[in-house]
Amino acid sequence: MHDTHDTHILLPVFALAGWTALVLLLIPFVRVRAGRRREIVPDDFKYGESAAVPPHVQLPNRNYMNLLELPVLFYVISILLHVSGPVPGLLVALAWSYVGLRVLHSLIHLSYNHVIHRLAAFAASNVVLVLMWVLAGMHLLGARAGS
Repeated sequence: MHDTHDTHILLPVFALAGWTALVLLLIPFVRVRAGRRREIVPDDFKYGESAAVPPHVQLPNRNYMNLLELPVLFYVISILLHVSGPVPGLLVALAWSYVGLRVLHSLIHLSYNHVIHRLAAFAASNVVLVLMWVLAGMHLLGARAGS
């Protein structure tokens, strides 16, 4: 039996999951450093992040949460494409574009945090995600209609 499932679409999935894991690892690093500097105490996190937690300590957690929101739709469409058979190169390219824009968004957010730059990367990633869904829908429904 020949496996027709395309693994190329999975590479950006693993890349974004890896990036998300790196941002997750940044959270304890920032919190421990802030604790050593006496900027925070453990009770500041008793019910989540309290108002006592400085913004620079909140930032990695906020970025991590952001990487678990809309990217869920990226993971879903990528898996749907993977299990449906060969994936058009355009959709793989869009998947990589999405990952690149999400990484760019994170880098802006976690560094100089210019709101307009961050918004531009975020908005562009959302346009790519919507385009992925539209093109994937056309591809999947077209493939079904042709069979």
